[in-house]
Amino acid sequence: MRISLFITCFNDTLFPETGKAMVQLLERLGHTVDFPLEQTCCGQMHYNTGYQEEAIPLVRRFVEVFGESEAIVAPSASCVGMVKEFYHKVADRSGDPELTERVESVVPRVFELSQFLVEELGVEDVGAYYPHRVTYHPTCHSLRVLHVGEAPLILLRNVRGIDLVELPAAQECCGFGGTFAVKNADTSMAMLGDKIRHIKDTGAEACAAADNSCLMHIGGALNRQRSGVDPVHLAEILASTEED
Repeated sequence: MRISLFITCFNDTLFPETGKAMVQLLERLGHTVDFPLEQTCCGQMHYNTGYQEEAIPLVRRFVEVFGESEAIVAPSASCVGMVKEFYHKVADRSGDPELTERVESVVPRVFELSQFLVEELGVEDVGAYYPHRVTYHPTCHSLRVLHVGEAPLILLRNVRGIDLVELPAAQECCGFGGTFAVKNADTSMAMLGDKIRHIKDTGAEACAAADNSCLMHIGGALNRQRSGVDPVHLAEILASTEED
């Protein structure tokens, strides 16, 4: 399959290693990966903060860039959630029937990485090797918008060498929520404190997730506390092999 990498602006700017890991993983599984250079922000930041009109050109750009793609895969449940949950609403708001039609065509081909591997490709063992104690944080968008279910955990359980430990109160939000962490800093930090305590209680060496945005929030606190626990994106674990 020819897969288009929707890297998301957050990963492209701050966490390029995640995108590289995705390419390495998908190519190892026998697929061809392309990276449309014209891609930009999905518009989630604008939409979620009330600038819904400003999101229309970004939706238009997305369907133009990825309109011919066979499959569009991203290492971000948050951004894929924006595309799948809200692009129809943005297109309707534009009053442009052609945009609505193009959104309806493109959106079904957009996938979060773990869902794509398990549900679309039927792959549960990607041949990864990661000899570390790991706990997994299921991010809010992966749980509540995309409903990825067990897909990330199925993939992690099949990684050789891994010691996967359950995270207590896993479904509780980490407190990031994009601009929520800025506008409601005290509440955000209280939620983060709970999440960090649960992560440290597992004795894990690494905390994995499907969103680097949440991992940035979690990782900042882990680093400030000198916990020794590393935030690591799911894609980077799945891309790891014994040769690395």
